[in-house]
Amino acid sequence: MIQIFDCDQNSSEWYEARRGIPTASMFATVMAKGRSGGESLTRKKYLYKLAGELLTGDVQEGYSNAHMERGHEMEPDARNMYALMTDAQPELVGFVRNGPKGASPDSLVGDAGMLEIKTKLPDLLIDVLLRDEFPAEHKAQCQGALWVAEREWIDIAVYWPKLPLFIKRAYRDEAYIADMSRAVDAFNSELAEVVEKVRKYGLPDTVAA
Repeated sequence: MIQIFDCDQNSSEWYEARRGIPTASMFATVMAKGRSGGESLTRKKYLYKLAGELLTGDVQEGYSNAHMERGHEMEPDARNMYALMTDAQPELVGFVRNGPKGASPDSLVGDAGMLEIKTKLPDLLIDVLLRDEFPAEHKAQCQGALWVAEREWIDIAVYWPKLPLFIKRAYRDEAYIADMSRAVDAFNSELAEVVEKVRKYGLPDTVAA
């Protein structure tokens, strides 16, 4: 069942809504493989992070840097430009949860669409504009958001002041989403096992009658 949380992103309510579940921004990590097909260390770290949140009830805040903070500040300008160029009315939401998975779309659009906003430095945005393709590095997050929110399409808007706004639409890739679903299910099963093992840590295997 889809739950939509009307809250500010990075607020205490937003952190609580996503506590202990994999989210679209990290689906690429969930799907990652290590060298020669082995275990991915970044995936393992994320698994243990979520396990810690479930076990302690405390949210471990994510990494942030100056570029990410700047991008957050630019987001309203990018959204307004997108609305003007597409004649759309993006709807702000905080978090979308669908079972043990979630996403933080930058906006919902109509009944079937979504918007994901990215800011890129001028040299990177110029590269995106000239390639004129949906940026592959954001595929997992965007297809994951479509899966979580059960929507049909997503527009990515890549922004930097004084440069053209790049807009490209992607529709659901059902084969990719099926692979993602299997990876997230496996991840959540491992997560439950880790939590159970830690809860039983130090207990004897059998209890004397």
